[in-house]
Amino acid sequence: MSIGAAVRLRIITICRQRSITVNKLSTICGVTQSTLNNIVSGRNNSATISTIKKICDGLEISIVDFFDDDLFRDLEQEIC
Repeated sequence: MSIGAAVRLRIITICRQRSITVNKLSTICGVTQSTLNNIVSGRNNSATISTIKKICDGLEISIVDFFDDDLFRDLEQEIC
């Protein structure tokens, strides 16, 4: 799995756990709906760390908590 896919799935999972929509998350964290929709739809596979930090701040979790998931344990190596 790529890092982009893992980030996408993690955001979707957290939203489901908290019973919020991606659009509600957008309002909470101050990231535009189009940016979040592009991330969760897979159109954007390279979310920036600053965007992920904003998402974490809105969800009141640390960035460590965001990445502390099995999704991120066996990522494919991505060399450009």
